Amino acid sequence: MIKTLQDIRAAAEEYNSKVSKYEKHVLVCGGGSCISSNCRDVKDTVERLLKEKGLSDKIRLTVTGCAGLCALGPIVIVNPGRIFYVNVDAEKAADIVGEHLAGGKILEKYTYYDSKNGKHIPCADDIPFYKNQVKIALRHCGTVDFESLESALAAGGFEAAYKAIATMRPESVVEEIKKSNLRGRGGAGFPTGLKWEAGLKSRGEKKFIVCNADEGDPGAFMDRSLIEGDPFGLIEGMMIGGFAIGASKGYVYVRAEYPIAVERLESALEASRRAGLLGKDIFGTGFCFDIEIRIGAGAFVCGEETALMASIEGERGEPRQKPPFPFQKGLFGSPTIINNVETFANVPAIIQNGSDWFRSYGTGKSQGTKVFALAGSVVNTGIVEVPMGIKLRELIFDVGGGITGGKKFKAAQIGGPSGGCLTESSLDESIDYDNLIALGAMMGSGGLIVMDEDTCMVDTARFFLDFIQDESCGKCVPCRIGTKRMLEILTRITKGGGRPEDIEELQELSAVIRDTAMCGLGNTSPNPVLSTLRYFKNEYIEHIENKYCPAHVCKALLLYKIIDENCIGCGACTRACPVNAISGTLKKPHLIDTEKCIRCGTCVDKCKFGAIKIV
Repeated sequence: MIKTLQDIRAAAEEYNSKVSKYEKHVLVCGGGSCISSNCRDVKDTVERLLKEKGLSDKIRLTVTGCAGLCALGPIVIVNPGRIFYVNVDAEKAADIVGEHLAGGKILEKYTYYDSKNGKHIPCADDIPFYKNQVKIALRHCGTVDFESLESALAAGGFEAAYKAIATMRPESVVEEIKKSNLRGRGGAGFPTGLKWEAGLKSRGEKKFIVCNADEGDPGAFMDRSLIEGDPFGLIEGMMIGGFAIGASKGYVYVRAEYPIAVERLESALEASRRAGLLGKDIFGTGFCFDIEIRIGAGAFVCGEETALMASIEGERGEPRQKPPFPFQKGLFGSPTIINNVETFANVPAIIQNGSDWFRSYGTGKSQGTKVFALAGSVVNTGIVEVPMGIKLRELIFDVGGGITGGKKFKAAQIGGPSGGCLTESSLDESIDYDNLIALGAMMGSGGLIVMDEDTCMVDTARFFLDFIQDESCGKCVPCRIGTKRMLEILTRITKGGGRPEDIEELQELSAVIRDTAMCGLGNTSPNPVLSTLRYFKNEYIEHIENKYCPAHVCKALLLYKIIDENCIGCGACTRACPVNAISGTLKKPHLIDTEKCIRCGTCVDKCKFGAIKIV
């Protein structure tokens, strides 16, 4: 049982003593992406071969949470030296064991390859993806054993919780969070300290603190990675929050699509209870606190705090009007404070290192760091944590490694379906809460989808509206009907039926929905349309007036034509066409019947002479 700071440090020292006996330490990434790439086979191969070679007592093997660089998984890191192996399979794992672990030879050919400089970079700390990051929320992800409380304690875990609960008053904890200027990382960016202060001052027999882990944005996987990689960090952050506001119970609301995160968090909760870190009389102070997991059914609207609370209570996940605000009357009618996973993950580091330390990162009114999920047409897809105020260019081209296939950058959708797009003109803009709003976007929870020159922005707006409309809870008319009308207009435009008045109608509908929808998700639902209209209005005009998609994405607006001088009449396209839309005589130019053509592109793929073009 852990009751004192000495108990924490004694457990950490015991763990470190065990680990120090090993000559090498192998870290196998067990993040979601690496699991899908069969990292289990890698782990099993390493484990088996270490045993066969009699190295199990000399080399330690640990499965960690996400190491960050999801594009190159499975990832294996070997210490000392943080040698970074990528795309590891069972065969490569065997080579690593045989030559590196047993023989001391670094297999450079399996390490990270920097295409810009044309060389391999063996050490993880020298890779541009990692060099530009500052890890606060992700400080333990990819390095700590998520299954081991002792591993978390050895990394400094729960020392901040002890400091707050055993040596500080709730008011002092709240004041420290206020001074740090930590803003909610779930999207709205509301100052966490002010929220906690409201929770502390609220009156009620019971109070609750809730973690919103209902991460529903397309392309977002920050919260999932944090829970999978550092569940003890989330527990510690919630403990401190519960103490600060006077709550004795916490809930983690997580979607059912995250079974690995749920499993690892449940295991961490059990370990924390056994150690006395959760339950009654924590640290011998009389403070009682425990955490329960509630699993959601995957409704996007349950990311909205009042809908989330309704779902926890067993009701239909629908938002309600505010006030009363959750800190006044929230879960089960009691004062409730809700923050997301990343916000809680920052709290222990702030308490341990101080608010001045945290404010040393960031810019303006946006302090600290931000975790982003880089996805889309970017070389280094994965999880990154960078200081607030970083330029978009640095994030995409330095950390992200640039655009895949050497193509041209077109836009980045930031903030999920409720966010907005940033264009080439914004590449040197600062990424912070206030500046993003000025650019017509928003920070959101941290999803960042990069798009290249082959992306149709009208179709992109249609995609996000389709998601938003499908996920609308239907409680209020502006969101239920307004987004449906907008989606109908966008769909008609992409199918060649656009009308001159469509742009004005989209803008009018957007204004009405933004001003009258019941919840924040409804208010921001028109953002994808408004931002694409702001920066890519010419593409809308091309679709509507010329019935042409410049990116060649909208099938109904494509026209396939055979170039006579390039066609040798081989008949490959004719044989491949599924609807017999191509005709012609052997060894003579062929012809496409545009009425029959379904624009599937099969003929283009089959033609070896570049004779079929999209016009």
